[in-house]
Amino acid sequence: MIELKFFVTSDFQQLINWIETPDFLLQWGGPVFEFPLTVNQLEKYIENANSDNSDTLVYKVVDKETGDVIGHISLGRIDRKNKSARLGKVLVGDKNVRGKGIGEQMIKEILNIAFDELYLHKISLGVYDFNVSAISCYEKGGFVKEGLLRDSAKNGDEYWSSWEMSVLENEWVERNKG
Repeated sequence: MIELKFFVTSDFQQLINWIETPDFLLQWGGPVFEFPLTVNQLEKYIENANSDNSDTLVYKVVDKETGDVIGHISLGRIDRKNKSARLGKVLVGDKNVRGKGIGEQMIKEILNIAFDELYLHKISLGVYDFNVSAISCYEKGGFVKEGLLRDSAKNGDEYWSSWEMSVLENEWVERNKG
């Protein structure tokens, strides 16, 4: 089992160590970050995050049994008027726990916060179309593909397409009854 705790400066180096290539950074952080990931970039990332009225909540993922930080996830673009937000920066960083359902647990925990604590209506995300394991994880968590954004990002000489996905509050409630 896992728990989400706010991502703080003492967690920076662990995340930096997980982001080993420019391609991986683009997949994880989009065009917001530049390789190599640095402390300065992460300071800016959490500068206005994790307060009661901030539009971004950034979490580290902690293994409850070991206390180890094993991942990262965020809820951004929180729009309290329209009751929506974007799920992002999803990473099971500890390679030893990948493929063990940690991603699904992370999705469930962040959606609990989004729907049960923040009372949001819609959570959306973007995921590159070749990231089949992530797409499967999001679908298991209740996300539905809304559309393919063709050639939405440029990486070197190639273009990457991404799926736009979302889950609605009523879908979440229906999935989690009982």
